[in-house]
Amino acid sequence: MPYLYETHMHTCQGSACGVSTGAEQARFYKEQGYTGIFITDHFTGGNTAVPRELPWKERIDLFCSGYEEALAEGQKIGLDVFFAWEQNFDGDEYLVYGPDKAWLLKHPDVEHWTRKKQLEEIHKAGGAVIQAHPFRHRQYLKYILLGKKYCDGIEVANTGNTPDCDAYARRYAEEYGFLTTAGSDNHNSPKADPARLMGVETDVRLTGPMDYARLIRSRGAIRPVIPAGWFDVDVETAPHLVTYWVDEDDPDMLRIPTNRDFLRE
Repeated sequence: MPYLYETHMHTCQGSACGVSTGAEQARFYKEQGYTGIFITDHFTGGNTAVPRELPWKERIDLFCSGYEEALAEGQKIGLDVFFAWEQNFDGDEYLVYGPDKAWLLKHPDVEHWTRKKQLEEIHKAGGAVIQAHPFRHRQYLKYILLGKKYCDGIEVANTGNTPDCDAYARRYAEEYGFLTTAGSDNHNSPKADPARLMGVETDVRLTGPMDYARLIRSRGAIRPVIPAGWFDVDVETAPHLVTYWVDEDDPDMLRIPTNRDFLRE
């Protein structure tokens, strides 16, 4: 029996762009037959709903409030609810799985970490890092940054993307042998189309976010759940995306042109 999980979603308590509360999100996913959900609200580098001028403990308490509400609701209705977060750097975003609220409270310097430091410290804690929607293109994004040195895998499909973005991601994953996940990036459950929901399936039921992190890092049985035909795009009409490698080891060359068109090669 496979177990179905949403790996990428937001609440209005933790994410400024969120619309649904944690409880509303939990009830929605229970109705859709999911085993569990990961609340991945936008952390301090991104579109967080938490005022940055507050003391660290107050910030983390507020940041976790959407998750905690979802957890309480999940316990009532029989839905597993796990904590995670999404950190933004320069438009490139990473989903962090494993560490909990207590860990965040003990690491107030986390918001100042580089991508490299983030991966190192999350690994020390037993967690894992996935680059979210790596080929997303939007007007508010200055460029597409690929952080292949700073993640354990990539989100190969995301409901918030257009399918051509994810077709790029699939080719990229195939070339570099990435572990792949999928997520709905759901901010608003009343407007979410059940036919477009994504996530992952596992063969064993997760008991906590560290279980998922261990599966990622061991390249265990994680199967992305993606709507049929999602990657069926017209390669000829798909946009040509200019992409860059991220390399923090050379500050003068932080953005290195890939000179690649992953979709057409």
